[in-house]
Amino acid sequence: MTHSIISPSTPPQKPTHFRWVIFTTMFFLLAVNLMDRITLSIGMPYIKEEFSLSPTMQGLILSSFFWTYALLQVPGGWMLDRFGPRKVITGALIGWGFFQAIIGLATGGISLIIARLGLGAMETPVSPSGAKLSSTWLTQSERGRGAVIMDAGSPLGVAVGGIVVAHLIVLFDSWRITFVIVGLFTMLLGAVAWRILRDRPSQHAKVDKEELAYITAGNIVAGDDPNDTTPTKGLGISWFTMIAIMVGRASWGMVYWGLLTWGPSYLAQAQGLNLASIGNSTFLIFILGALGCLFSGFFVDYLVKRGVSHNVALKSLLSLSGIVGLGVLFALSTIKDPVLAVGLLSVAAFFMMFGSLYWSFPAILAPKDRVGLIGGIMNMANSCAGILVPILVGVILQATGSYESVLVYFAICAGCYTLGTLCINFNRLPTKKGQLLYQK
Repeated sequence: MTHSIISPSTPPQKPTHFRWVIFTTMFFLLAVNLMDRITLSIGMPYIKEEFSLSPTMQGLILSSFFWTYALLQVPGGWMLDRFGPRKVITGALIGWGFFQAIIGLATGGISLIIARLGLGAMETPVSPSGAKLSSTWLTQSERGRGAVIMDAGSPLGVAVGGIVVAHLIVLFDSWRITFVIVGLFTMLLGAVAWRILRDRPSQHAKVDKEELAYITAGNIVAGDDPNDTTPTKGLGISWFTMIAIMVGRASWGMVYWGLLTWGPSYLAQAQGLNLASIGNSTFLIFILGALGCLFSGFFVDYLVKRGVSHNVALKSLLSLSGIVGLGVLFALSTIKDPVLAVGLLSVAAFFMMFGSLYWSFPAILAPKDRVGLIGGIMNMANSCAGILVPILVGVILQATGSYESVLVYFAICAGCYTLGTLCINFNRLPTKKGQLLYQK
């Protein structure tokens, strides 16, 4: 007589969450990206003495990064769409690490400019790659978090990277050794990126079928065929929307890069802070910016999960961001108390870093084979602001002799950032054949 053995039913397996490992990796890479970018600013007091650099040459050297960074954004975005983020990011890390390292071998101002041009070229596709990964790895209701987790690495890289680089220069008593170490470290990260990153979740062994099914189900646009491989016509979004994105992002960049490049001078000259206080204040301001960045993404995704459309959720938070930024920056033009000024700058950084949500726009608005291109065009506008704002602020200071007019200019830029955002219609979802669908 045989007895059948009845085994208990196997409980359903919980899906993996490896997609968040991907975006944590991108967070770390963006932090290193900004650390590498500001290393020259930290080392410049030593470098200018060794090479006897004039103020004009120092300005050219610091600005030269953005020349190639802005110029190559569109080709960089095309490369992401053509070859995929994994290959492009790995190559970018090795390339920009190499140019960072050879700065330590520089012989003068010209060689520094050449190395910075190479650094700008190699860093070009890193930020747009996050938007590209968001379009394949995250669901519609997770893209706010994906954008800000990645972009929060930028202010953190500024806040922490400056301290790390300064301590390395002191430890080795050499800016040259510091640049070589930072460059080699970045090149090693290329191997890390190659091991962890994949263009699509279906290509990664650590993504189980439950997570893959979850991502696929949350990534389908109604009315579009996910199996359609027909190339998208044009940009995949309207030019009106693209221009609105560029205006909003460039205006935001005017404030961000303006505070990054001229903030320390403002604190020193207008508020009378010493070097140590400037360092501590900068750390506080950009840490608050990182927290504001993360808050905005998690809150947008919370609203979307509760049934609020991207159109309402994104415009509400970004309008709040711009309006608070406008008010605080305008108020700063009349503030003479350094403690209050640092506090208000921290508030401005918290709300203005809601602008990191812009990195969710390409994945939300563009077809998958145009996400890299749209991200590249958007970041080109931001990079052009990075080129122009140091010059414009210098002109304003020379013409007026005070930072009050500069802060009013930043407030106006915050207003333009708000207006640009309000002109984007997130309800219009493109299909690959150029038709536009409307979501509720």
